[in-house]
Amino acid sequence: MSASALPSASRCARASGLPAPTRRFYRRVLAEFNAAGVEFLVGGGHALERYLGIGRSVHDLDLFMRERDVVAALGRIEDRLGYRTEMTFPHWLAKIMRDDQDHIDVIFNSGNAVCAVDDGWFRHAVPSTVMGEAVSLCPAEETIWSKAFVMERERYDGADIAHLLHARAETLDWGRLARRFGPHWRVLLSHLILFGFTYPSERRRIPEPLMRRCLQLLEQEMRQASTRRICRGPLTSRAQYLVDVQLWGYDDARILPHGSMTEEDASIWTAAIDEAASRPIGAEALGETGAREERFGAGH
Repeated sequence: MSASALPSASRCARASGLPAPTRRFYRRVLAEFNAAGVEFLVGGGHALERYLGIGRSVHDLDLFMRERDVVAALGRIEDRLGYRTEMTFPHWLAKIMRDDQDHIDVIFNSGNAVCAVDDGWFRHAVPSTVMGEAVSLCPAEETIWSKAFVMERERYDGADIAHLLHARAETLDWGRLARRFGPHWRVLLSHLILFGFTYPSERRRIPEPLMRRCLQLLEQEMRQASTRRICRGPLTSRAQYLVDVQLWGYDDARILPHGSMTEEDASIWTAAIDEAASRPIGAEALGETGAREERFGAGH
């Protein structure tokens, strides 16, 4: 996507509503990375609002990096600026912290470990400016890809995807987007179908060959069901499919050899679930199982 296809800077996301200390924190980190030649992309609300062109205030800062660059980048921030850093979730997320309130997310994968930040994100990045610093934005295609799997009870990014498709359908690299989803093409298809439901008058903006290819794959799969007892639900929600993989005997599609997460990665990610917000299905049964395993051992 070319920069010329985007709304003008005057309509981009604004951070002017941020408290002054937060704004200085964000700008210092961006400036330090730029001065050091650290490769990063800005995503989240800043990229979304730039692509949509609606210009509302954005109060957070999400930076995207290749995994191999994260440790050195965090070390530089600690050494040069004195901010605290942590590897919050070793399989996808680190943080830079000014205090208990202000932090910057440093993202190198997705929570389900499907959407790793690689060279392609940078090849197709879009030049922009954030808080006076020259930056590159996460491409719209990779933004759609990473958001497509977010289907928690307390957070669902489907509306963001519908709005991105509405705003950028004519400029998207549809082939690259389809390749990003790969074997998870059903997730892409689900969002394309919902787009047609949401915007009946806009349905033809989705390339017909892509829709027909997805439907062809669907027809092929309908003739032959998988023999593996695997649940891909955890790829879309870490909370709502715990009962499937912990009680009902399904393999977790996130975990090796099906996915790229280790058992330890999944355990750390699961332990961070906010049960009050997520209200996982089968939480009581899972709690009873956990108490039983603690009392008698997991093998009983």
